[in-house]
Amino acid sequence: MRYKLIAALLVLLFSFEVVAQVDRSKQPEPGPAPEIQIGDYESFTLENGLKVFVVENDKLPKVTFRLILDRDPILEGENAGYVSAAGSLLRTATKTRTKDQIDEEVDFIGASLGTSSSSIYGSCLTKHQENFVELMADVILNAEFKQEELDKVKKQMMSGLQSKKSDPKTIANDVRLAITYGEDHPYGEIMTESSVESITLEHCKNYYETFWKPNAAYMAIVGDIDKDDAEELVNKYFGAWTKNEIPTAKFKTPKAPLVTKVNVVDRPESVQSVINITYPIKLMKGSADVIPVSILNTILGGSFRSRLNQNLREKHGWTYGAGSSMESDELIGSFRASSEVKSAVTDSAVTEFLFEMKELRDNKITEKELQETKNYLTGSFSRSLESPNTIASFALNIERYNLPKDYYKNYLKQLNVVTVDDVQRVAKKYLKPNKAHILVVGNSADFADEIEKFSPGGKITYYDAFAEKYDPSVKNIPEGMNAQKVIDSYIDAIGGKEKVSAINDVKMVMKGSVQTMEMSITIWKKAPNMVKSLVEVGAMKQTTVFDGEHGKSSAMGQEKVFEGKELEEMKITSVINPELKLDEYGVKSELTGLETIDGKDAYKIVFELPTGKKTTSYFDAETFLKIKEVSTLDSPQGPITQQAVFADYKDINGVKFPSTVSQQFGPQSIQLKVELVEYNTGLEDSMFKVQ
Repeated sequence: MRYKLIAALLVLLFSFEVVAQVDRSKQPEPGPAPEIQIGDYESFTLENGLKVFVVENDKLPKVTFRLILDRDPILEGENAGYVSAAGSLLRTATKTRTKDQIDEEVDFIGASLGTSSSSIYGSCLTKHQENFVELMADVILNAEFKQEELDKVKKQMMSGLQSKKSDPKTIANDVRLAITYGEDHPYGEIMTESSVESITLEHCKNYYETFWKPNAAYMAIVGDIDKDDAEELVNKYFGAWTKNEIPTAKFKTPKAPLVTKVNVVDRPESVQSVINITYPIKLMKGSADVIPVSILNTILGGSFRSRLNQNLREKHGWTYGAGSSMESDELIGSFRASSEVKSAVTDSAVTEFLFEMKELRDNKITEKELQETKNYLTGSFSRSLESPNTIASFALNIERYNLPKDYYKNYLKQLNVVTVDDVQRVAKKYLKPNKAHILVVGNSADFADEIEKFSPGGKITYYDAFAEKYDPSVKNIPEGMNAQKVIDSYIDAIGGKEKVSAINDVKMVMKGSVQTMEMSITIWKKAPNMVKSLVEVGAMKQTTVFDGEHGKSSAMGQEKVFEGKELEEMKITSVINPELKLDEYGVKSELTGLETIDGKDAYKIVFELPTGKKTTSYFDAETFLKIKEVSTLDSPQGPITQQAVFADYKDINGVKFPSTVSQQFGPQSIQLKVELVEYNTGLEDSMFKVQ
C-alpha cells in the first residue's frame, strides 16, 4: 500500500580576495613571516598521572574544562558501536546521582556538560567552578551504567542507522572509510543494526573500567582561573582517581591500491551522485611534510578558490561545491576529494577530479599562487589564536604527539619558507590519481557504463550502505517471474485479493517526532479514490482533501489547489490499493531487478503513471511484502528524493498493514509508529468534500 505524506519542503559562500596596489609586471619577493605572539600555558601533573594544562583568560568570568583520553583506536568487531554507547552512558548516572539530578545541577548553575567515548567537556561561570569540577569528577570516577539507559541509547543508535540509509553523503563517508582502511582496521569499521543489537551492558562497563584512567588522560582548563586555583581543584576532586595501565594495540598499515579501483553504492532513487576519491597516506602528526601538504591541499580543494571548486562549480556548474582534504594522523593519514554532482555528469566530474590531481602532481604551481595561499593560511592561523581554546589545543597536541615545544610558535616561519619545489615534491609523493579508490553513491544505471573506464579491466565493485560487497549480476530475476506475478504475490501476502478488494474505506493514525516536536498524521481513504489527511506538528496543522476530482491543501492560513499533473496523479495515489487497479488507471509496471535491501533480496518494480511520474517499489523476495517505496518530488531547490520504509506488518482483521513507517524527505528523516488502523467503518462522502 502507498502512504503519501504532506511535507513542507524546508551557501554559506566563503570568498577570499587579495587586493593590493602592486606592480604586476614583477613578482614580489616573499616578506618575512609575521611575528605572532602565542599565549603561554601552564601545566602540572598529578601523582596518578593526569596531565593538566591551564590557559588563563579573565576577559569573561567563565571557565571551560575538557578532559580527553589518549588511547589507541579500538577494533570493536561484531559489536561495533559499543565504545560510542559507553560514551553516551557516561553521563546518565553515577553512584550518587541519577541522570535527572545531574541535569538539574548542571542547569541550576547555568553550565553545560557533555561526554563522548574518550572525553568529557563543559563550562560554567567562575563562581560555580568548584561545584562543576566536583560534578565532573563524579561523572568520571563514579559512573554507573544501567540497562534501561543502554536500551535508550541503542534505540537512538538504531534510529540513526535508519536515517543513514537514506542519506547518500553519510553512506558515502562510511563506505569510503571501509574501502580506505579495511574492515580489519578501527578506522574502517561500520556500525550495523546487528552490531548495535549485540551491544551489552558488560561491553560498555568493560570499556569504561579498562580505559578511563588518569595516566591516559589530559585535561585542558581555559578561562578565568589561575594555575594555583586549578591545581587545588583538580587535586581535590581527581587526586583519588586510581591509575592503571591500559591496553595498547597495533594494526596493519592500510595502503593505497596498486591501481585505481572503482566502487559503487547503487541508490536508484538518487538524482545526484556523491563522488569520493580516496586512499590512505603516510602523513604522521608533526611530519615535516604537514605544512607543505596544507598548502598543496588548499590549492587543490581546501578553499573556495581552490582548483577543484573553480573547475566543477564555477567553470562547469555541476555542483554547489567541490573540495579535498589531506589529513595527518598518528596511525595513518588520508586523502579525500569529494563533491555531489548531477547524475548525468558523473563520469565527467571524475575526469576533472583526476585531471586537477595530475596537474598539481606533474606541473609546478606559480609563485603568485604559492604566496596567495600562504597569505590565506597565515590569516586563518592568526584568527584561530583569538580563541584561548586554541592555545589549550596546541598544548594538548604537543604533549600527545610529542611535537617540539615551539612547534606552533614556529608555524608561520615554517610556512613562509615553503617553496614551489616543496609543494611539487609533496604533490608527487601524496597525489595518486592512478592509485586511488573512486567511490560513487547514486543511481548506477545513469553512470556505471561510463565510469568503468577509470578501472583497469573495467571492473566495478558494488557495496551496500554498510560496505558489504555484492555482485549485482548474480541476482538474476528467476525465470518466469514478472511484475504482475510479484504484485499478485504481494496482494496474497497481505490478505488475498478477495479481502483486500473488499476494503471500501480505511483510517490510519501514525505518530512520531520531527526536530524534537511531536508529530501526528491521520489519513482517511474511501473508494474509489477519495482521501483526506491531517498532519499536526507542534502548533502547525496541514489538511489535504481530495474528492476524486478536485483537491486542495491548507496550512497556516494558506491554500493550494491541485492542478494539472499533480491533480491527475492524485486521482491514482488516492486509491486504497492502487496495485489492484493498474490497468484501470493506465499505470505501467516493470520488474527491473532483484536487489539487496537491508540484507534481504527484494524485487524492484518501477511504476509509471500516465503523467510520466515514476515510483519504485521493493518487495521482499521471500515474503513478498512491500518493504520500501521511492519517488522524486519537485521543489524550488530541485528534485528531492522521497522514501518510505515499511516494517513490522501486523494482521488487522485478516489484512496485513505495516506498524512502522520510516519517511525520508531529502535530508529529513521521520520515524512513525502506526497506532491505529481500521477499515470498512462507513466513512461518509461528506468528509471528503472540497470546500
